[in-house]
Amino acid sequence: MKLLGKHRELAGQIVRFGLTGGLLTLLVAGGYWAVAELLGVEPMLSLTLNYLVFTTLGYVLHSRFSFRGHGSRDNAALRTVRFFTVNTTGFLLNQLFVWLLVKHLGGPTWWAVIPILLVTPVVTFSLNRRWVFA
Repeated sequence: MKLLGKHRELAGQIVRFGLTGGLLTLLVAGGYWAVAELLGVEPMLSLTLNYLVFTTLGYVLHSRFSFRGHGSRDNAALRTVRFFTVNTTGFLLNQLFVWLLVKHLGGPTWWAVIPILLVTPVVTFSLNRRWVFA
C-alpha cells in the first residue's frame, strides 16, 4: 500500500523520531539508571542531571532531523520555548514515574525505565509534532 501526502510525511517523522528520540531516550534512561545505581546518586536527582545534559542535544537533533521540513520555520524563538516546554513536560512525567515506582512503591530504580522508554516518547512526539514543529 502506497503512503500518500500527509501520511508519508508522518511516517517519515515517526521513523526519524524513533531513531533520534529512541537514542536520546536510551541515553536518558540508561544515564538515569547508571548515575543512580552505579554512582549512588538519589534517583530523582539522577534524572534531573540527565535532563540537563540531554535537553539541548535533543533540540538540535529533533529540529534538524526528526521534524526537518515540517511546519513553519519563521519563529525560531517561539519554537525553542515550545520545545523546552514539551521537554520539561516529559521530564516531569519521568519524575512522576521515578517518584511513584521507586520512591513511593519502593521498587528498584529500573522500574521507572519502563514507562520512561514506552510512555514519555509517545507524549513528546505528539506534542512536538502538533505544537513545537507545527
